[in-house]
Amino acid sequence: QVQLVESGGGLVQPGGSLRLSCAVSKNIFSIYAMGWYRQAPGKQPELVAGITRGGSTNYADSVKGRFTISRDNAKNTVYLQLNSLKPEDTAVYYCNTYLASRVGWGQGTQVTVSS
Repeated sequence: QVQLVESGGGLVQPGGSLRLSCAVSKNIFSIYAMGWYRQAPGKQPELVAGITRGGSTNYADSVKGRFTISRDNAKNTVYLQLNSLKPEDTAVYYCNTYLASRVGWGQGTQVTVSS
């Protein structure tokens, strides 16, 4: 059974920080690389960051140096640290598999960057 539960979003001022968490069902987390995606209103979903099972990471150019993805294999959880947030980071953030076909989507967590 697939379970993806995102949390940690909120309203933050420009320049602020948030830490997103995604609890992943073990049958998915133990097999796949994981990624964070986001979808802003009226836009297509985009990959924000990905991390392999071995810990190799990849970032979208728009977030390099500001966001950090990590995974806790003991907790079946993937994290996204968001620093130096900008209004254009406003979106619903989702986690899902990376470098593989997507599995069912969770509910996402809303990140709003506004003064």
